[in-house]
Amino acid sequence: MSIYKTISIKLVDEQATMRLGAELATVVVSGDIIALDGSLGVGKTVLARSFIRTLCGEEEEVPSPTFTLVQMYDTLKNDTIWHFDMYRIKCPEEALELGIEDAFFDGISLIEWAENLGEYLSRKHLKLSLIMTDEKNSRTAEFIVPPEWEKRINKIQSKY
Repeated sequence: MSIYKTISIKLVDEQATMRLGAELATVVVSGDIIALDGSLGVGKTVLARSFIRTLCGEEEEVPSPTFTLVQMYDTLKNDTIWHFDMYRIKCPEEALELGIEDAFFDGISLIEWAENLGEYLSRKHLKLSLIMTDEKNSRTAEFIVPPEWEKRINKIQSKY
């Protein structure tokens, strides 16, 4: 029996995806880990960019970490966001070379393709899957919510 809840939010367009990223940024604390899941082009980086700009300032340049594998950002509140893209790693141990243990200890971690981390992904992570729907430009955001996140995600859900 799982102690994790599943919460879904309909995102009608890219603006809604960006708004969700900004809302999510308002409830994170240092040490949080967010695993972003979804197919190529579904909006993971769009959501991450909005999340990062909410915490670091709208002028922040936020390239996809597809080729660098990790980008780091200092927030306006002196936290560090670690934005990982694990799509190209060949084994979970490669993530250790990127400083993922430091990120998990005292940063805020956004991880695209987190399933490639295997056993290194903390059980306390928030999983956010973006899923295309049949409606044009629409997606569903599906959260797998550990107990530590439940009140925070309920707060976000109440705005949709």
